[in-house]
Amino acid sequence: MELRAFFTGLTVASLVIPSVLANTSKVLAEDITILLENKTRANMTEFYASPSGTQNWENDILGDDVLRSGKAIEINFNDERTTCIYDFQAKFADGDVVEKYDINICKLAGGSYEFYD
Repeated sequence: MELRAFFTGLTVASLVIPSVLANTSKVLAEDITILLENKTRANMTEFYASPSGTQNWENDILGDDVLRSGKAIEINFNDERTTCIYDFQAKFADGDVVEKYDINICKLAGGSYEFYD
């Protein structure tokens, strides 16, 4: 009788654990804040972050703002997506465009990402 209860409990656990893990990864990926640092000599005029594999850059996160040289801003990824892998594009006042691919924002959560010259 106890062996049967053990296997019943094991079956329930095998059904619940994947569900809990899936929900945990979703929460982690959809509300992440990082500090974006501009360590270049030029002001950053535009910044884009799109899930890797997306064909087009999405909205400019800075909007009308400018991230001045040597300054930082908090970026919140709260887009209800479950992916952690993003591509970044930064445009600068001097005309430079820098693209970085396959950035794991889940690993950056609470930390910073720096653009250098």
